[in-house]
Amino acid sequence: MSLTIECQKRAENSKPNALRREGLVPANLYGHKGAESISLMVNTKEATNLLKKAKANKTLIDVKVPELSWEGKAVIREIQAHPWKKTLYHLSFFYIANPESFETEAE
Repeated sequence: MSLTIECQKRAENSKPNALRREGLVPANLYGHKGAESISLMVNTKEATNLLKKAKANKTLIDVKVPELSWEGKAVIREIQAHPWKKTLYHLSFFYIANPESFETEAE
């Protein structure tokens, strides 16, 4: 089973709380170009559904950023959420250059 999420590039001057009010979760993608990172935003419902199936640092995810014509495999490195409401605040994706060598958890 392959998990996929489509992200949008986040404007540099966008405020995280304003994005959350619009139903979007701020996110970052690290490692796709060395030390450079991309600021992204993800639909909250899509992110919530993804997190029901994926585990942080264990599940490979196909990340697509159509605005940058970029697509690749990544893992969710960090999930920031409210402690008891489980409202998502932020996601961090980490690019996996060689997905064949990445050990995933058996389902």
